Amino acid sequence: MTKLAIAGATGLVGRKMLETINRKGISFDELVLFSSARSAGEKIEFQGSTYTVRELTEEAATEHYDYVLMSAGGSTSAHFSPIFEKAGAIVIDNSSHWRMVEDIDLIVPEVNEPILNRKIIANPNCSTIQSVVPLKLLQEAFGLQRVAYTTYQAVSGSGVKGRQDLSEGANGKEPEAYPHPIYNNVLPHIDTFLEDGYTKEEQKMIDETRKILKDDDLKVTATCVRVPVQDSHSVHMSVTLEKEASVQAIQQLFENDQRVVLIDNPEQNEYPLAIHSTGKDEIFVGRIRRDDSLDNTFHVWCTSDNLLKGAALNAVQVLDQVMSLKGVK
Repeated sequence: MTKLAIAGATGLVGRKMLETINRKGISFDELVLFSSARSAGEKIEFQGSTYTVRELTEEAATEHYDYVLMSAGGSTSAHFSPIFEKAGAIVIDNSSHWRMVEDIDLIVPEVNEPILNRKIIANPNCSTIQSVVPLKLLQEAFGLQRVAYTTYQAVSGSGVKGRQDLSEGANGKEPEAYPHPIYNNVLPHIDTFLEDGYTKEEQKMIDETRKILKDDDLKVTATCVRVPVQDSHSVHMSVTLEKEASVQAIQQLFENDQRVVLIDNPEQNEYPLAIHSTGKDEIFVGRIRRDDSLDNTFHVWCTSDNLLKGAALNAVQVLDQVMSLKGVK
């Protein structure tokens, strides 16, 4: 008997988790949906049944669950994930709270698998997830010396309010999710600023990349930008490799690996676009080109749906991965 819970089931990512569980055929015997008190009592139709969303409380978290998908924010996860864990559940958390805790697994199933020193597994940052998959392929084939990121992140990464700021900004409404209008604008600012001038989002990508790729000495830098796009993040990566490579060799590497989809035909204006990625599970890569200003350095353009591979899909893939490791499937 497999008992599965989803905390934050009424949010954008929570609903995507349910859709993905259904699409991927994840088996369970009992499903419990949680939310904050504000959304508790809401009815959700899923696989022919009607579920009443329960308020997430300490008492509820002490019940027995085999697996818990958490998408309820960092402070909520900080409080409730250890309660679920103590009661015997494996928790897969979508917030940033646990990612850099030393004994917590930070997992992208195409790249690594959990050790389970603790029963809390962290989902990485959305932009990190889509980036480390092609980086892992490059690391295995050529080795990595340096990665410089520039992200172009969709407003759905800020939830419902981010989408509202974009859609209602066209009518002149003041933003709620952002410090400046996002409609017809670009914000070089995601999350709070740190003392060194980087934002927390940028530092997340730096730290998480090193942890996932198991290379504390890897040189990584990032600039994270919010753009007026509803869904799907785009990431530019400037990658310096250890072994000599060529554009053709990198294209062939990506072409031959099912973990990414190569779209790289500039003569026909074919390259990854956010609108190609939206609603799709895949990570798309293209615009592979050599940087003539740096030794053995190449540019890679990458797009992916931030609500799917960047959040809900990755969490469900981790769930499937853990179930396989534990022999549940």
